[in-house]
Amino acid sequence: MNHYIVFEVGLALVLIALAGLVSTKLRFSVIPFYILIGMAVGPHAFKIWHLDFRFIESAALIEFMGRIGVLFLLFYLGLEFSVGRLVKAGRSIVTGGTIYILINFTLGLILGWGLGFPLEEILVIAGITTISSSAIVAKVLVDLKRTANPETEMILGIIMFEDVFLAVYISILSGLVLSGSSSLGGVLLSALIALGYMLALLVVGRKLVPWLNRVLNIRSGELFALVIFAALFLIAGFSETIHVAEAIGALLVGLVLAETEHVKRIEKLVIPFRDFFGAIFFFSFGLTIDPLSLGGDALWYSLAAVIITLIGNFAAGMLAGRSAGLSPRSSANIGLTIVSRGEFSIIMANLGKAGGLLAILQPFAAMYVLILAILGPLLTKESKTIYKLLDKVFQFEKRHLARSSRQAAPATDNE
Repeated sequence: MNHYIVFEVGLALVLIALAGLVSTKLRFSVIPFYILIGMAVGPHAFKIWHLDFRFIESAALIEFMGRIGVLFLLFYLGLEFSVGRLVKAGRSIVTGGTIYILINFTLGLILGWGLGFPLEEILVIAGITTISSSAIVAKVLVDLKRTANPETEMILGIIMFEDVFLAVYISILSGLVLSGSSSLGGVLLSALIALGYMLALLVVGRKLVPWLNRVLNIRSGELFALVIFAALFLIAGFSETIHVAEAIGALLVGLVLAETEHVKRIEKLVIPFRDFFGAIFFFSFGLTIDPLSLGGDALWYSLAAVIITLIGNFAAGMLAGRSAGLSPRSSANIGLTIVSRGEFSIIMANLGKAGGLLAILQPFAAMYVLILAILGPLLTKESKTIYKLLDKVFQFEKRHLARSSRQAAPATDNE
C-alpha cells in the first residue's frame, strides 16, 4: 500500500467538507457537489501543469469506504421503519413495485429501440433506466426528514421490489451477454432464493425480537457498537453472496432491529457513521466518472433517457400511490423521490462492457446517472412546488375528490 494513501484520504475528506460547506451556503442538495468534486479529482481527471491531483492510489480504499456508506444509509432507513409496517403494506407494495418496473422497463426498451441499438444493447439500456439508486433515495429521505411520510413505505417497498427484479434480470442478462444463453431454471432459482431469503430474514427476525431485546441489553457502549456493526456487516455481506444486494441486506437488518426496544440507542450510534461514510460514497461515485466521455452522442442519448425517466417515474408514482390509496400529492412524491439513478445503472453498464457490447453504453450511463443524481434530490426537495404546478394543468386534486365522493355515495344513500 502506498505510503501517501493516508494523505490522499485526508485530502479527499477536506474536499468533501468544502463541498458540504458550499452546498450549505447555496442551500442546495449536497449530493451533486460530492459527485462533481469526485469527478474533478478522479483517476480520469486532468493534470494541472506538472501537478497531479488525481486520487489514484487511494481510489480503491475510498470506494470501499463508500460501500460502507451505502450500508449505513440503508441500515438507518430501515431503523426508521419496522417489519410490521411493511407487512401491512405488502399487497400495495407488490402492486406498486410491479407498476413501477413495468412502466420504466418498457420505456427503456422503447428508448433503446428508438435509438437504433442492437437487441443486447437495448436490454442493457432498459436495465440502466429502470433501477433507482438506493443510496441517493435513502440520503434524500433522511436529509429532508421524510421518513415518517405516508408515501415512504411505498418508496421502501419499491426499492426492495427492484432488488428482486435486479437479481432476476442480471441472471438473464449475464446469460445472454456473457455466454449467449440463459437457463430458465437458473433464473427462476435465483429469483426464488432472493425473494425467499428476504422474506425469511424478515419473518425470523421478527420472531427473534424478544431474544434480541435481551442480547442487546449491553451497558458497554463499545461492546454494543461491536455487536450491532457485526450483525450489519455479516448479514449484508452474506446477502451479496446469494445475489441480494448488500444494501438491501443492510435495510433488512435495520427493519428487524427497528422492532426492538433498543432502536433509539442504535439510531444515535449510527447517525455519525451514516453521515461520514455516506458523504464518501457520493465522492467515490464521482471518482468513477470520466469527464471526457460525457459529450457527443452519449450526451444526447442520456438527455433523451432523462426525459423518458422523468415522465415514467411520475406516472408510475401516481399509479402506485393510487393503488395504495395515497393522496395525489403523496403519490407525486413517490415518483419524484425515486427518480435518481446511481450504483445499479453503473453495474448494468459494466456488464455490457464485460460482454463486449458497444462502448457508448458506459459514457451514456455515466452522463445519465450524473444528470439524475443532480436532478433527483432537487426534484424531491421542490416536490411541493412541482406538484402545485402540475395540479393546475392536470387537476389531480379535483379528480381525487370526485372519486372519493363517488366511493362515499353508496354509504350515504343507504343511510
